Amino acid sequence: MRNERRLPTRTPESRAFAERVQIVMKLTSRLNMLPFDDLDARRTMLTEIFGRPVPDSLSILPPFHCDYGLGATFGERVFINQGCFFLDFGGITIGDRVLIGPRVTLSTAGHPVELDERREFITHAPIVIEDDVWIGAAATVTPGVTIGHGSVVGAGAVVAKDVPPLSVVTATTIVERKRLKPASAAP
Repeated sequence: MRNERRLPTRTPESRAFAERVQIVMKLTSRLNMLPFDDLDARRTMLTEIFGRPVPDSLSILPPFHCDYGLGATFGERVFINQGCFFLDFGGITIGDRVLIGPRVTLSTAGHPVELDERREFITHAPIVIEDDVWIGAAATVTPGVTIGHGSVVGAGAVVAKDVPPLSVVTATTIVERKRLKPASAAP
C-alpha cells in the first residue's frame, strides 16, 4: 500500500497503541449509550475520543465505532451515518461537506499479507477524503487511499486505490492478486 508504515508488535509503541484502543473502546461505548438528542454530552464525548474539539457542524449518528481517535480530523458540515467504523491509527482526514453512508468502514490499518510477517507488524497508511465526497452505504476504504473532491463511492464498494476528483466508483469483481507461500511452523 502507498505510504505504508509498520508498527512492530511487542514494543512500547505497540503497547501504547493497544492502551489507547482500550480507552477509545470505552469512550465509544459510552457515546453510543447517550441519548441522541443530548448534543452537548455527545460533543464532549467526541472531543475526548478525538483528542481535540470537533466542528460544531459535525454530525455523527450512533452507533459509531473508532479504535484510536487521535488520527481523525474533520472539516465543516460532515455527516456520518449510523454504524460506521473508523480504524484511524494511520490518520483519516475528512474534508468539508462530506457525506458518509451507514456501515461505512474507513480502515487505515492492517497486517502484511505474508503469513510469517502478520504476527510481527501492524501496517498503517493515511486515508484522505477531500471536499464534497459522498460515500455510499457499506463501502470500505482501505489504507493509503485518497478520494478526490466531488467524487461518489457507490454502496458496497471496496476502495483500494485512489479515486480521481469528480469520479463515480462502484464495487468491483473479485480478482486474485497474488498466490501466498505456505506458513512456516508457528512458534
